[in-house]
Amino acid sequence: MKRHAMSLGIAAASLMLVGTAQANETLEAEMHKVSAEGVGESIGTVSIEEGEHGVLFTPDLMGLPAGAHGFHVHQNPSCEPQENESGEMTPALAAGGHYAPDGADNHEGPYGEGHLGDLPVLVVGDNGEATTPVLAPRLTLDDLGDVSLMVHEGGDNYSDDPAPLGGGGSRIACGIIEKNA
Repeated sequence: MKRHAMSLGIAAASLMLVGTAQANETLEAEMHKVSAEGVGESIGTVSIEEGEHGVLFTPDLMGLPAGAHGFHVHQNPSCEPQENESGEMTPALAAGGHYAPDGADNHEGPYGEGHLGDLPVLVVGDNGEATTPVLAPRLTLDDLGDVSLMVHEGGDNYSDDPAPLGGGGSRIACGIIEKNA
């Protein structure tokens, strides 16, 4: 109950921070489970709106493991598996790395100066649902489109130390962000 109340508080604060969406444009990514075999079933959507203080990602997801998960925008609009350097099929590897149009090669989280696609962690409740919005203060809607949105197994410490890319694990869910026509 205490965790649920905290999640509601974070969600309310995020909604207040985002302000009024500019021109009411909303993007959406349908998220799917991913594995080395390919793209699987839909697990819900993430709505994406720009406001005065950045871009708000509002998940409506189910069927994920409870806890904190790395959550990032990736550079390519694909959720397909691909062979890694070792020749092993890797879930959603065709999405490429974290979105970094300026060439940043470090992971510093949403408030650092690393990858632009570094988002706050996605919190999944004990029921497998993620509904708490996260705010990306450095992104705009113009940055998004023809990219993917990724959920990783495990958390994110917003650093490359002691493990690269926040120490998160495998890619477990992915969706493509497309601009509205």
